[in-house]
Order: sequence, then C-alpha cells, then structure tokens
Amino acid sequence: MIDTHCHVYEEEMSDYKDIIEECDKQDISMIVNAVDIESSKDIISLSKTYKNVYAAIGLNYDTIDRVEEKDLIELEKLIKNEKIVAIGEIGLDYYWTKDNKDKQIKYFKAQLKLAKEYDLPVIVHARESVQDVYDILKEMDIHKGSMHCYSGSLEMAREFIKLGFKIGIDGPITYKNNKKGVEVVKNIDLKDILLETDSPYLSPEPNRGKQNSPLNLKYIAKKIADIKELTEDEVIEITTNNAKELYNL
Repeated sequence: MIDTHCHVYEEEMSDYKDIIEECDKQDISMIVNAVDIESSKDIISLSKTYKNVYAAIGLNYDTIDRVEEKDLIELEKLIKNEKIVAIGEIGLDYYWTKDNKDKQIKYFKAQLKLAKEYDLPVIVHARESVQDVYDILKEMDIHKGSMHCYSGSLEMAREFIKLGFKIGIDGPITYKNNKKGVEVVKNIDLKDILLETDSPYLSPEPNRGKQNSPLNLKYIAKKIADIKELTEDEVIEITTNNAKELYNL
C-alpha cells in the first residue's frame, strides 16, 4: 500500500522513525508532505534514509503568513533532490481566515508554476475554497495531481477528475455520518482514488481520536471496498497502481 499524504516527521510525530520502520516491514510506502522550507528539508533527509519514504515539498496555507519570496527560491533549489515526487502540501484554506486570501493565492499560483516547470504533480488542499482552487488549476492549465482529503461535492469531484486529478480519501470516510464522502467514493471510478491518512491527524475508525499513522491505511481500504462492493485486495491493488502512475514511483 501507499499512503499518498502524511506528515510523518519529527515536528509532527515523536515516534516517526518507529512508524516508518514498521511500515517498511508491512510493505507500506508513504509520500510525506511538507508545510514549509524546514519540513521540506527534513522530509528530503528522511527520503534519503528510508527506502519506503518519498518527499512532497511545499509551502502550505498554514505557514503562508511567514512566507517570503526567498522561500520560493529555496524551494526551487530543493526540487532537484532525489525522491521528490510532488509539490505539496499546497492550496487554499478559508476555514480559519480569509484575511490572507490574496497571499494564499499568490503563493499557490507560484508553486503551481514551479510544479509545471519541473513536470511534477501537485498535492492540493482545499478547505472552504474548492471553487477558487478549481478555477486556479484550470486557469493555470494544471492537469496532474491529487485533491488531498477531499471533502467537496460529487459534482466538483467529477470536475477535478476531468482536469486529470485523483481524489484523496482519508480516515473521515469511515466516520458514521459522512454521507457526502460515501456518495463521492460510491460514484467515482476506483482508478480516480488514492489512499491517504494525513497522519498524525484524522485517524479512521476504530482508532478515531488517537494519533494516526500509515499503518491505518487498511481501515480506509476496507471502507472503500465495502462502499464499492469490491475486495480489499482489489482496492489496494488499484489504488497502489494509481499512486505509482501519478507519482512515477
């Protein structure tokens, strides 16, 4: 299995090394996503140390208030490292504040431009900003990436898929009242789905409320299998192939 979006590094998880090593034993690989320059450097180092770790580097909405132009220059230098498979986590988040909306958009576009220049897929966060994210991706002619922890409508999921994007499905798909998520999974093709955990956040049932890790991917795969009336092996095989193809693993 491949966890296509997690934050398994020191700043987020004190036991990150143990988790990476246990995942390796269970044949689980992971794309670890950065949020700023510091975490991008940490993740690159991890990817060089562990064969089952790949890196996605970027400047995300949560750190955007302290981002400067020099960070873009530094990010471009880091792109040339081995095992970088995507620019991420990037995107827009209007849930916490819209006060920095213009700056969020500015650096989202700048990183999309970098991804296009270096022919890398993007891992995109869109919280209460789905329409703006879609419009920007379409405007900038971006056709390769994933919608991280997708929580939008089925209609918009189909629009992102038309653009060429995969839909990232995380722990919330296992939550009892997530009718919108179930509708999306049920009505899109499995070839358009990626498995994610967003570790250490969003633990699926039966571990909801505890620290999440890529070891919990199996619960997400099982729920998708139940919704689509497939076997877990089918879900794992197809979503793993989806990740390998998108991220050139």
